[in-house]
Amino acid sequence: MAKSGSTAVRQSGSYDLALVAVMLAGCSTFLNVYTTQPLLPMFRQIFHASEFEVSLTVSATTVAVALTAPFIGLMAEIIGRKRVIVPSIFALSLPTLLVGTAGTLHTLILWRFLQGMCIPGIVAVILAYIGEEFHDRGVGTAMAAYVAGTVLGGFLGRFLTGEIAAHWSWRGAFVVLAIINLVSGILVERWLPHSKSFEHGRPLRQLLREAGAHLTNLRLLANFGMGFSLLFALVGAFTYVNFHLAAPPYRLGTAQLGSVFFVYLFGVVVTPLGGRLLDRRGFRAASVVATAFMLVGVSLTLAAPFWIIVIGLALFSTGMFIGQSAATVQTGRIAGRSRSTAAGLYVTLYYVGGSLGAISPAWFWTHGGWSACVGLFAAGALASLVFAYLCSTSSERPLHVDVTPPDALG
Repeated sequence: MAKSGSTAVRQSGSYDLALVAVMLAGCSTFLNVYTTQPLLPMFRQIFHASEFEVSLTVSATTVAVALTAPFIGLMAEIIGRKRVIVPSIFALSLPTLLVGTAGTLHTLILWRFLQGMCIPGIVAVILAYIGEEFHDRGVGTAMAAYVAGTVLGGFLGRFLTGEIAAHWSWRGAFVVLAIINLVSGILVERWLPHSKSFEHGRPLRQLLREAGAHLTNLRLLANFGMGFSLLFALVGAFTYVNFHLAAPPYRLGTAQLGSVFFVYLFGVVVTPLGGRLLDRRGFRAASVVATAFMLVGVSLTLAAPFWIIVIGLALFSTGMFIGQSAATVQTGRIAGRSRSTAAGLYVTLYYVGGSLGAISPAWFWTHGGWSACVGLFAAGALASLVFAYLCSTSSERPLHVDVTPPDALG
């Protein structure tokens, strides 16, 4: 009989290293996903391209994640978790390095797409690994380590890229990121224990049948829509705010744009408080608070003073993190026993939203500037709240779970 996950990991004598490995897995993933955002104004000049064209360097990665997540999830159900996680981290190093060799925008977009194909093997599978190997209260500690890694990676990817591009070259930035990925892969291979609670033998036909059942579950589809709307708004805001801040009167350079993403770290402090709200007051209350943060935050970015814009971005991103936490927990609650396939579908729709968030605001930016984009992102936040009410019931009780849900993922 399989040991409980947390006990198994502790008995291996490497519990702390296992937590570090989980954190590194999250960090190495989100080090790469949105790393071109502070470089977009630079790419617009280098490649003589439009905002829409350079934004494809963001959406190409998220589209690839959305396309491959369900298949990678099925693979992990068959061959195991660590056998997918570690090779994916190593594989991510190669296209990351190749991004720095791109001579044209089209080639750069291609390498970014290949980066995205490697990411589901980490992000979708590590969540299942945590749920299986860290049972009871241990899952909260492990999930917190993962979330800390995703937030740190999301910040460092943008910050390091902006700083290196400003003081050395944008190509050198991707060489550094590739090295970090490679080192992370080595450490995760050494420190992440092999699965002890993973159950082999579920037939592919059963997994596909579960996925089909999820697609007919209206509440679950509304839950997917919530995730879609949240990432649509977040990616859109943090993509096009770079053009807003690079223009007069701010005229921020690449390094300064990268530093704006310090606001993500504010979410590390506030998001756990949102988790407590979810536990005590329930899903709907947490969704309302998340939407309020997002609406207030994005409205503040219409102000002229730069420091107010920064506060607005901090509130906006924090609201999204709280909403994403609620949506992730709700996915498992609705799906019941078939959580893995539901999580794979959720990740797909989530990143479809992020992909559209990177490119669809281009029309609004061209015709109405930042204020038009703000209206679009506010609509996305409101849509997430509508979906939240559709995927919940008024009789649902608060969720008493010791889990910090994933996806600071933006």
